[in-house]
Amino acid sequence: MTEPTDPSGPTKVDVAALTALLDGEYADVRTLVRDNLAEHASILEDAETMSRDEFRQRVLDVVRMMAGTGQTGFGFPKEYGGGEDIGASVAAFETLALGDLSVVTKVGVQFGLFGGAVLQLGTKPHHDAYLERLIKGDLLGCFAMTESGHGSNVQALGTTATYDAGTGEFVISTPDDRARKDYIGNAAQHGHVAVVFAQLVVGGESHGVHAFVVPLRDEDGTVLPGVRIEDCGRKIGLNGVDNGRIWFDDVRVPRTNLLNRYANVSEDGTYSSGIDNPDRRFFTMLGTLVQGRVCVGGAGINASKVAIAIAVKYALQRRQFGSPGSGREELLLDYGQHQRRLLPMLARTYALHFAQERVAADLHTVFNRFGEVQAADDEHERRALEARAAGTKALGTWHASRTIQECREACGGAGYLSVNRFDALRADTDVFTTFEGDNTILLQLVAKGLLTDYKDSFEDMDQIGMVRFVAGMAVESVLERTNARSILERLRDVVPGNRDSVDDPESGLQEGAWQLEMLSAREEHMLSGVARRLKRGIDAGRDPAEVFSLCQDHVIGAAWAHVERIVLEAFLDKLETVEPGPNKDALNHLSDLFALSCIEADRAWFLEHGRISNARSKAVTRRVNQLCRRVRPLAGDLVDALAVPPEMLRAELLEFSGS
Repeated sequence: MTEPTDPSGPTKVDVAALTALLDGEYADVRTLVRDNLAEHASILEDAETMSRDEFRQRVLDVVRMMAGTGQTGFGFPKEYGGGEDIGASVAAFETLALGDLSVVTKVGVQFGLFGGAVLQLGTKPHHDAYLERLIKGDLLGCFAMTESGHGSNVQALGTTATYDAGTGEFVISTPDDRARKDYIGNAAQHGHVAVVFAQLVVGGESHGVHAFVVPLRDEDGTVLPGVRIEDCGRKIGLNGVDNGRIWFDDVRVPRTNLLNRYANVSEDGTYSSGIDNPDRRFFTMLGTLVQGRVCVGGAGINASKVAIAIAVKYALQRRQFGSPGSGREELLLDYGQHQRRLLPMLARTYALHFAQERVAADLHTVFNRFGEVQAADDEHERRALEARAAGTKALGTWHASRTIQECREACGGAGYLSVNRFDALRADTDVFTTFEGDNTILLQLVAKGLLTDYKDSFEDMDQIGMVRFVAGMAVESVLERTNARSILERLRDVVPGNRDSVDDPESGLQEGAWQLEMLSAREEHMLSGVARRLKRGIDAGRDPAEVFSLCQDHVIGAAWAHVERIVLEAFLDKLETVEPGPNKDALNHLSDLFALSCIEADRAWFLEHGRISNARSKAVTRRVNQLCRRVRPLAGDLVDALAVPPEMLRAELLEFSGS
């Protein structure tokens, strides 16, 4: 059993006030969604008892019922029945992830991907034709981007859309099985229309990937001529979503079915675009769809709230072993190792919540009415948003996978029973790490953004773009920003012998400024190291692709370090807005626990690079243990403040814990 609870700190928090802080300005939206989740809580059991087709229909029915409440339409223009508030849309989607995740995914496909593509890439004729019906759930659609042979590398998609000037139509074709659209939500059964991403060919010239509205089924649900659809079959999770594969055999659609916000083709076959550079045009089009990435990250973080709430509540009820002669077994959460496995994850969940709140606010700032990019500094803001969204999504969804698994194990055999939700949470969130971009690729995108600060010509977000950057990199521009002198000046407070004194290794550990400086030091060092390695390889005459591949682990490490730093920044910034009192004290403990857990997890790096001494490293571990003891008496209130509806916990283990 652990040492007695540390008395130096609050023993209770104001749960309602903390929930209000977490819910933020969209508390009413989150309350609406929670109420809807509670009303349809039986879907959690239906997922286990219904056949696949029955459950798919059940999910569709729930999605349509929720559309009737308005919660799925917040991000669309009012004239079509929406709410004109992207922030509210993100808040609703995140909160929906406290419930069944097939519903979440179906909502994301219908209103985020399909609806978002029509809204962001289309123009008024497309909005008039589709938005009102899709917002109501009357017109169901697909987002047909991914292909069997091309996932993250969207620019290399194989599907073609060739303009026939004689008929004024585009001919949509799947040249081979590698180019079939794959894993497409709503395709197998329910989708009537798809936004299809294809290579636009006019007069024999390719103009890159563009988006087209392509009908799939008639009003009776019969697949249209020239379209072939195949069910993807049973998946690890999310079996309430009808994923399918689509082939197009010279399917003809009118010229006006090109979503032409950024490019157009005239009747005579003249291609035109307000963005001359094809790469910039492509990434501008994809950038307008960043909301989906933001939403998936938020969904992962909220799913982890369910898991941590169940595990902590169970640990506050379940007893096991105890001191000889005491006559009473001890609560699980009174054991030091049990605190160690759950409470840092609780702290990280809070930290990621505030980081997600920040990226959602940035989304709202960069995209004003209906996703129009603001004129002032739009390029810089867009790129910053894309990098922050990518990094937060990666860490948030990886956190979900790891938290759910750890919480399952922390609940022992009870956690293995389906009734206690962990199997569904684990299976359904698994794909979040590759939804809206594979997490490893997304961290490359983050690294690309960081390296752009060194060299503005670094444009492409894919691996080929990274290689092109390496090939053209100049040492002066690479090293200018992080010369050795400036690094030493920045790190003067964290090097051994200054604040990291052997005589007082615990000094400053719980100061946010020191924690942030440590994470910043790691980020700066790793980023400059990546740049040097890349340049050194090129100077040696090696192939750029080989150089990048050899440095890829370093690239990902630098991106991870960057994102952990901005997550801590978001937490510290939030603390500045909280009034002094027990809630702020509790959040300070969580912030310290998050930051020091990050440092402890990577203490080998900090030791290897002289950022902390051996004594300091040991002090960090001692302080993490101490913080776990301080958070222990608050744990129940802290998970209650996450406001997971009791109906969504649906955990039999909380009704009978064996105590």
